[in-house]
This record gives sequence, structure tokens and C-alpha cells, in this order.
Amino acid sequence: NNNSAPEDAVGRRVSCDGERGTVRYVGPVPPTAGLWLGVEWDDPERGKHDGSHEGVRYFTCRHPTGGSFVRPKKASFGVDYVTALKQRYEVELQEVIGEELKISSRTVMMVGFEDRVSVAQSLDLSGNLLSSWEVLAAVTEQLEALRELQLSHNRLSISSEPSRLSPAFSCLRVLSLNSCALTWTQVLHCLLRPQRVLQTLKVLDLSNNHIVQETVLEISHLPCHVFQFITCVCVCIKQIKIKTIFLCCEGNKTALFPALKTLLLDDNNISEWCVVNELEKLSSLLHLSCRRNPLLQREKNPETVRQIIIARLSRLELLDMRKVLSDERRGAELDYCKKFGLDWLKAGGHSDPEKNHPNTEFMSEHPRFLALLQKYGAPDEGELKEQKPFALKNQLLTLTFVCPEDSERKPIEKKLPGSMIVQKVKGLLHRLLKLPGMELKLSYTCSKMAGREIEIDNDLKPLEFYSVEDGDRILVRWS
Repeated sequence: NNNSAPEDAVGRRVSCDGERGTVRYVGPVPPTAGLWLGVEWDDPERGKHDGSHEGVRYFTCRHPTGGSFVRPKKASFGVDYVTALKQRYEVELQEVIGEELKISSRTVMMVGFEDRVSVAQSLDLSGNLLSSWEVLAAVTEQLEALRELQLSHNRLSISSEPSRLSPAFSCLRVLSLNSCALTWTQVLHCLLRPQRVLQTLKVLDLSNNHIVQETVLEISHLPCHVFQFITCVCVCIKQIKIKTIFLCCEGNKTALFPALKTLLLDDNNISEWCVVNELEKLSSLLHLSCRRNPLLQREKNPETVRQIIIARLSRLELLDMRKVLSDERRGAELDYCKKFGLDWLKAGGHSDPEKNHPNTEFMSEHPRFLALLQKYGAPDEGELKEQKPFALKNQLLTLTFVCPEDSERKPIEKKLPGSMIVQKVKGLLHRLLKLPGMELKLSYTCSKMAGREIEIDNDLKPLEFYSVEDGDRILVRWS
């Protein structure tokens, strides 16, 4: 009968015209005749209502337009694992290993062939019609060598006894749960209840799930020892709209995620620097990606944001897929001290270490500042001038370029905007001085600070960042 449904259809996954969903209801929908499936679609745009029809509620949905009714003949409940293997790889299964196994009132045929299945190290089941972790375990427990499991775009019901399924996932190193409609509570249920089941996990992808700000903050209320066994090297939580991260700790380091080296936070709602400060507490964090977050819009120049992030995270080696070189780190940290130096002084900071007692508010906003002062020394007050008002940023400065180590070259006078990036100034000098390929080093002197030479050491900053003023002399050296 094309219009009949399996006895256990409720809770099963279906596909219809390329869209996937979960069956929430099987039965009549008056006044029409015949059998209907009430489906909650993964894509709520596919649906028409929330499970109600003409005032009668048949099922519930997360989204007000996430549900609709379809005839059983239009819905596909998928095929079993063996048939899928045959269709995908066109293989002939010569040997059947194992017997029928009863799991959650459903019969699953446990099969294998030769040694090809048992030695499989990677399994991609993304976008399938798996309905529960029990059904998944029936497949994975046959794969003794399984190390990587891709489960993205599935909807797996949470097991009431996850510890019973532990052997099926005990050796995983990579687990992808992208777009599985998981909440943080469900993640904790899956990962923590089966004690030490994911001890070997190195990469965890939770992108595009329902792990919003309020649920992420639950981390701070859990005992630290609960997370000791999660030794992930990489955690991906992109596109889940996180605003805040708080890591409970004693002192300036946390015991959570002790082996976490890579964290991907792209496409979230991070807009405050306090989130970046929290990441400094992760003792092993080396690689960070946080592209397309509102925080990056705080500065007009994205390179300025990059410099601030580098200065706030002391161990970072890779930011947004770009290496952090030692020279870049040095320049970023020096610029950070200059940029926030006035705030430091106003908060009670002082160049004399015995008098240097900035208030709690400043230290909360800039927890690395004192460490940077110990590393480089306090910046000179002459370098801590406030930024000029925006209206003056495009003002032309008359500057004299002098080559102190080459007396035969005459000084060159040029009018340049204060907003001009140092890198572009060097490009101009390469042409004017006919020094292609030479590495230029710039500094400047001004009448207000006679006898002092201030280094211009970051190619990505504008001239106005260094408080270069009209009439100043730029000293040009090269090697």
C-alpha cells in the first residue's frame, strides 16, 4: 500500500522532494480522508504551520512554520545501511558477520564484509535519515578502527542511557555535529554522561546549532573536573550566535579544555573584547578564527582589530588562517601599550613600578597590560597622545623626509594625509629615493620633543597613530 506508513513511523526521519524532516504524527486529518504524516522539517521555511490545523493540535514544532502534512507515498524513510553501501559503492557483500540485534524495539541487521568495513577509519553519515543514537551505534560499533565520524545535518534523538552506547564511540578523534539542532544541554548529555567515552576526541564541530549565549554560560556553573577528560585539540562552534564566553577559573588560567589548541568562532555575535580576554585563560590555545563577528566592525581598519587580538592573546600562532609572526606580535603589543597608555595612566598607572597601581576596572578590561609593560617597559608619555578628532584625519601634513646616513641626498618635502598608512608611505619613498627592494626603517623628530627620535615601527598604522604633525621631519634609513 503506497499510502501506508511503518508502525514505528513517529520519530523516524523522512525525505520529501529533497527536504529532510522528522515524523511527529501519523493518522487522519479531518475533514480529508486517508492517512497523513505530520512532519517537522529541518528547514522551517519548508513548512506551513506549527502542527495545528483548523484549531486542532496534532503535533508541536520548534518553529511556528516548521510543520506540514504529507501523504506517506510522498515520503521516503530511506534504506538500511547495507543497501546504502551497495548503492554507494556498488560492492558485493560476500560474508555476513553477526546477527540481528534488537535496539529500542527496532531490528537492525549487523553486517560486515571481508575486512573492508571493520578497518574503516572515517565514516561520513551527514545528511542521512538516522533518527537516534541507538541506530547510529548499531553501525559504528562494528567499525573498531573508526576515528572520524561526520554526522552533520542529522536529527538524532538523545538516548536515555548514553553509557550503554559508549563502546560504539570510544575511539573517536573527530566528531562533526554541524547543524544538528543541538542545545548545549544535549551536548553535555551526550559528551559527559558516558564517563570518558570521548577521551580520545581531538576535533569537535558544533557549528550552526542552538547553543546560544545563555546555554554556553552553563559552563561556568559546572565543576571543572567534569571537563578534564574532554581533551579536544580543535573545537568548532561557528554560526551559533554566541555573544559571551565565560570560563570559570582560579587566577588567570582555567582547567577547562586543557588540550584545546584550535577554536573556530566565525559568524557569531561576539562584539565585546571581554570575550577575547576570556580566551587567554585557555592554556593551550594556539589557533583562533573569529571572522565575521561584530567585534571586527569596532575599528575601521580590520588590521587594527587583528593587532589588538594578537596583543590580548599571548600564545596565538595562527589568527584567521594567517600566521602570527614574531615581528607582527612585537609591533602589535607595542601598539597596544601606546593605544591604551593614556587609559592606563588615568586609571592609576605609573612608569614607576612601585607606584603602578591601575584600578580593577582597567585591569579587567586589559588583563595583559602589566605583563606587556614588564616585557617592553612603560611607553613614553610623548607617545601617548590622544587620537585627533575624526574631522581632522584627512588633514594634509607638510613633512620633510631626510636620509641621515646619506648626506648626498637632499631632503624631500611632501604633503601627505595623516590617515596615510605607513606601508604606503614606504612605497612612495621607494619610488622617490629610487630604492626598490630595500627594507626601509622610519622614525621622526618634532620641535616639541627636541633631541628625541620616535620610531615608526608598524607598517599597518596611519601616520596619525604616531602623532606625526605638520612640519615634522621623517628620518629614512634602509638596509
